[in-house]
Amino acid sequence: EVRLVESGGGSVQPGGTLTLSCAVLGIPVSSVAVGWFRHVPGKKRVGVAAIEIDFNPEGSPSYRDSTRGRFTISRDNAQNTVILRMSSLKPEDTGMYYCAASENGGAYWLPLEPTDYKYWGQGTQVTVSS
Repeated sequence: EVRLVESGGGSVQPGGTLTLSCAVLGIPVSSVAVGWFRHVPGKKRVGVAAIEIDFNPEGSPSYRDSTRGRFTISRDNAQNTVILRMSSLKPEDTGMYYCAASENGGAYWLPLEPTDYKYWGQGTQVTVSS
């Protein structure tokens, strides 16, 4: 059974930094593409970053235009975890963040589509507010 468990959400002021972790259970993290999606009630779930299937911890990341330069996604193969470091946070980054995994190698290509991902975590809330 494949399970994803997110952690690291919280509240932060604009300009602050948060680091989210996605523990991947039941499958080697290097064998799946992993994406992070943000959901705000009443709006569609949007992909903010993804990393390809690859043993290279840096992988080949993809970023939504609004997060490029501020968010960094990476993989820790030893911990079977994907990390999303979010800096220079803005109020519009607020939402529930979900990590998702796919055995489809193309799932990390832009635009990130939720329908390309088979496995989902339960989400962690991020709130950016002064």
